[in-house]
Amino acid sequence: MRILKNILAILSVVAAFSFAASAQTTLTSLNGANVDVQGQKGKVVILAFSASWLPLSGKQSEYTNFLAQKYAARKVVVYFVATDSTASKSKNFATNENIQKFGTVNKITVPILRDSDGILTLKKFNIDQLPSFVILDKDGNQYGDAFGGISPKYDITVPISKAVDKLL
Repeated sequence: MRILKNILAILSVVAAFSFAASAQTTLTSLNGANVDVQGQKGKVVILAFSASWLPLSGKQSEYTNFLAQKYAARKVVVYFVATDSTASKSKNFATNENIQKFGTVNKITVPILRDSDGILTLKKFNIDQLPSFVILDKDGNQYGDAFGGISPKYDITVPISKAVDKLL
């Protein structure tokens, strides 16, 4: 009986982790609204993951704006996801006002969402570096691997655009 209880306990933990991994990803906008980035059925979603303190975030902002403008008339939604910490004692701490200022300075034209320290998204979307881009298909599933390794010498919008075009 004890072995059966242990097996049931293990199976329930596995089921809970499986459910959590497949759960929708809801992030918070700077004005406090919740946005389910995987629940935008019928739309392709481009997520630009970064942090305000990263040197290449300015270049990523340019790429993000370009993609938003390129697909503005299509069923594509683009978000900038700030992974800056909301914990005031963290060395990577940023308030919503700091993030908004970053967005203004870098002329970000898309909604900015927060994921403190990337806890929800970095693992879920298998992101191993910032800044990165992730594409979600029309059913909210990740399409391919994350696009990372942004370099000022390489236009990452080309492979991202090819992937988005395949989904449209």
